[in-house]
Amino acid sequence: MTEPEDAPSAPVESAIASSSEARARARAVDKRSPAPGAAPLGLAIFLVSLGVLFAAGVVAYWAIRLARPDWDAGLPPAPPVLWLSTSALLASSGALHAAHRAAQREAAAPLRRWLEVALLLGLLYFAGQGWAWWSLWSAGLRGSESLYGYTVYFLTGLHAAHVLGGLVPLAVTAHRARCRSAAASREGVLLCAMYWHFLDGVWLVLFAHLLWA
Repeated sequence: MTEPEDAPSAPVESAIASSSEARARARAVDKRSPAPGAAPLGLAIFLVSLGVLFAAGVVAYWAIRLARPDWDAGLPPAPPVLWLSTSALLASSGALHAAHRAAQREAAAPLRRWLEVALLLGLLYFAGQGWAWWSLWSAGLRGSESLYGYTVYFLTGLHAAHVLGGLVPLAVTAHRARCRSAAASREGVLLCAMYWHFLDGVWLVLFAHLLWA
């Protein structure tokens, strides 16, 4: 008598199919999602290249300054409103640090509050810079008429442009924090904080040069 061939039962076939589908979905997710830590590393590399750009600007500032010691003779000094905008930028960075700590604790309400505070302070900084440029322009400082004026407007404008570029993702992160859990917002807050701390450091160097160099 011929024995019947063994055949996999229906539950076994179903389990095999489910396992194959799960592996396929996992591979698809792996292809779509960056590895953990990839975004902060990418931002860090970008900030290094950006730091080189600002460093080149400072070197050019000193090259002109040493070649022409009287380059700012008769021209207006840095307006006092820059102290206000500097304070706003530093406070905004502090608010982002607090937001990042709130995200790590998965405290949703403090996270949203600190992100909104950081955004408002960033806007205040930008308004202060606009006021400072208007004050310098009203006092007769023209970028087309002196190397000092050109350098001041270029360096402060370059920094302000990057602050403006940072306000956009900060606003997006603040908006998403109202719709997501604190844990889901953690990486976005970290990236904003990294960028903002970098801009703080750059501005302190530029501001010191405007005041004393």
